[in-house]
Amino acid sequence: MKILKRPLLGLLLVAVSATSFAEDKLGTRDNPVKIFFTPSVDANTIATNSTSFLKFMEKETGFYFKSGIPSNYVAVVEAFGSNRADVAVMNSFGYLMANAKYGAEAKLKALRHGKDYYAGAIYVSEKSGIKSVKDLAGKKFAFTDSSSTSGYLYPLKIFKDEKVKLGNTMFAIKHDNVITMIYQGQVDAGAAFYSDAFDGKIKDARERVMTQFPDVEKKVKVLKVTEKIPNDPFVFRKGMDPAAVDKIIVALKKYLATEEGKTVFKNIYAIDGVVPATNKDYDSLRAVIKAVGVDVGTLVK
Repeated sequence: MKILKRPLLGLLLVAVSATSFAEDKLGTRDNPVKIFFTPSVDANTIATNSTSFLKFMEKETGFYFKSGIPSNYVAVVEAFGSNRADVAVMNSFGYLMANAKYGAEAKLKALRHGKDYYAGAIYVSEKSGIKSVKDLAGKKFAFTDSSSTSGYLYPLKIFKDEKVKLGNTMFAIKHDNVITMIYQGQVDAGAAFYSDAFDGKIKDARERVMTQFPDVEKKVKVLKVTEKIPNDPFVFRKGMDPAAVDKIIVALKKYLATEEGKTVFKNIYAIDGVVPATNKDYDSLRAVIKAVGVDVGTLVK
């Protein structure tokens, strides 16, 4: 038995060293930094715009990068659980799932027109005759995604507070799909993100379909705006080397300070800057989720 102790100890030391070495080697050609983009617009738009971002990040950090664009919010969360994601730009609710299940940490928060928050809204057709939340009882309604804060959870809290029971409900997946369904009369109302107008122009979900429907601002109206929601976080995998995290954050901020960076992130996420973030910044969101009775820990298998 004594003979086995030293070889066993040696094997354990080798295993620990190998693990540390693998972590140290993050950013190499064989183990690139894997950054995931939560889909908010179509995948082609994200892929096209993110190419220059990745090149900039590689030049600034000396790391190799690889991007991923999963089909939905939950897939980004699952990528943290399987170590397929090191960094991700996430929706706020998706972040809570990744934090609760896998210990991922928010380090930055998006700014839009100088604000680090946004909201959801309930939208209705101008000709629907709907004047209040109470009028939505029994109506056909489109949410975005079950893990969307602005397009599901916060509007759901409004219905619970108002004790309104909707009719048929569905998930349209994208915010612009919700607005389109309302515009075309496929549903009576729907929920999608909302941001205040800026420079006299709407900046909410209706803006995304203005090219296709120039009169959408007149045809689709905001019925009610939700409580404030903390903006999308930039999230880092649990256990990443702090030095690597710092290097990525510095490079990211530098990129967003360039004209190209501003354009790229505006095209993908309508982001014009970032501010530091911590896990506590999302406690208000946790309170809303608790109020509507959703357990974030059970949503990722």
